[in-house]
Amino acid sequence: MEINKLVDLNSLRTAPFLSSSQIKKLSEELETNIYNADWITIGIMAPCDTKAIEVVQSISKKYSSIKFGNLDSLHADGSVFLKGNQKTGNVYIRSENGLGEGILITCQYDEDAEESNTFGPLPLDFFCI
Repeated sequence: MEINKLVDLNSLRTAPFLSSSQIKKLSEELETNIYNADWITIGIMAPCDTKAIEVVQSISKKYSSIKFGNLDSLHADGSVFLKGNQKTGNVYIRSENGLGEGILITCQYDEDAEESNTFGPLPLDFFCI
């Protein structure tokens, strides 16, 4: 399957390998959506809690307006699902087996008329490149 737009990821259970040109193209599309949103929520499916936290930190490093609190207090055993809300700064993590791996970003809006959109799964290193 060819990945050219964010919508191409929607049917996947785990993040695909992406070339640097695909990452560049998807980053530009995602950035437009993030900047047009009022806030985002993130979901991270990762093999361990430290990897999930590392991904959250990479998102905050890329986007200085996106911050999450209490990262030092997070812990879960085995494969994990981490959920973060930019609006509240809250982050939660739980053990969850059987998930794929990847980042889900949902662009949220203050107006009910605007529909939220979820993008992903993106590779765990998407914001590190």
